[in-house]
Amino acid sequence: MEAPHHEAPAVTLKITVNSPEQMGELGRRLAKLLRPGDLVMLTGELGAGKTTLTRGLGEGLGVRGAVTSPTFVIARVHPPLGEGPALVHVDAYRLGGGLDEMEDLDLDVSLPESVIVVEWGDGKVEELSDDRLRVVIDRAVGGTADDASRGAADGTADEVRDVTITGLGARWADADLASLGA
Repeated sequence: MEAPHHEAPAVTLKITVNSPEQMGELGRRLAKLLRPGDLVMLTGELGAGKTTLTRGLGEGLGVRGAVTSPTFVIARVHPPLGEGPALVHVDAYRLGGGLDEMEDLDLDVSLPESVIVVEWGDGKVEELSDDRLRVVIDRAVGGTADDASRGAADGTADEVRDVTITGLGARWADADLASLGA
């Protein structure tokens, strides 16, 4: 029996990232898997590393312009420097209406020719594509008191992140997400 259309196959990878530099590197590795038309949804609290990951993605895709948080402009288009896709970086934090408001942004780029990265997009942009990559960034918790005091002393304990990457839909069914953990 076939699964209902809305239950797309999912592939999941969990990795621990120990620094902003590693988060950027994860973005650069992720860029190698992306192609035009891909939708990447980033979830994580303020300061979790969403923009740092996206900056690495932009570097990996070879796009123009510094990738910074588009909180106040809501969406920023980074055109490709070479043959690759443009990067459309959206911050949906202040978008209450979801997709309708996304369409109102009138992004001057066609979605099928771009890689779309949406921060705070949960519950707002899923309709854009059945195939999407969901990246959840959580601050790592746990460890011993010794670990915490050691980490606090060198400033690293609060930089450790657990990143869960889930590929939804046929597009990601056979993608090599494991290569991201390499």
